Amino acid sequence: MRTRFQQGLDELRARLLRMGGLAEQAVDRACQAYIDRDLARCHAVLEGESQINVIEREIDELAFDLLALQQPIAVDLRFILAVTKINSDLERVGDQAVNIVERVMDMVELPKVELPVDIPRMAAAVSAMVRRSLESFIEGKAELAQAVLEMDNVVDRMRDEAFINLVKAMNENPAVTRQALDALLVARNLERVADHTTNIAEDVIFWVRGADVRHNASPEFPVTHEVPEVK
Repeated sequence: MRTRFQQGLDELRARLLRMGGLAEQAVDRACQAYIDRDLARCHAVLEGESQINVIEREIDELAFDLLALQQPIAVDLRFILAVTKINSDLERVGDQAVNIVERVMDMVELPKVELPVDIPRMAAAVSAMVRRSLESFIEGKAELAQAVLEMDNVVDRMRDEAFINLVKAMNENPAVTRQALDALLVARNLERVADHTTNIAEDVIFWVRGADVRHNASPEFPVTHEVPEVK
């Protein structure tokens, strides 16, 4: 019975890593689509959304089966609970990528204008957060997850700067309002991706350390550098 349970955990982990890879790919494609005004990448993101949704359901079903049939405790229970929450955030990361390409598809129909916002820089920071959060899960390292939490403040500042500069641009030149609104929504969706990666990092810390660090809460458990056994 224990062997079957471990096999279930291995399968759960593998499926979540597949989900993470698809979500990361969607964000990277969406960001590149914005930079290049590339409709082919936009369509690739839209087509990939259904696959992300299918895997989300598969992961939830497997996790619920493990919870109902095996009644795990301690680190195994934390792992399964963390996976279900990470799964949900990864699906929403995919949704944000779809939102971005929808804005790109609108922008390619408009004249290209220079806007006072560095979306590529913000996209690079967000992509790094997605990658780092997945690495923290793969390696079971809370230190990597903590670094993601710290990166979120940088992205928030970029979002605020984009809002201020784009609103100013619209006030000074109403002719660029539609393009500026699209760019503003892209920045907003990138910030939401960063929020979801922050949630993932918090769930990794919960799994590894048994500590709830949501809402800037201080860990209530001793810090450990041990990687939980999930195989």
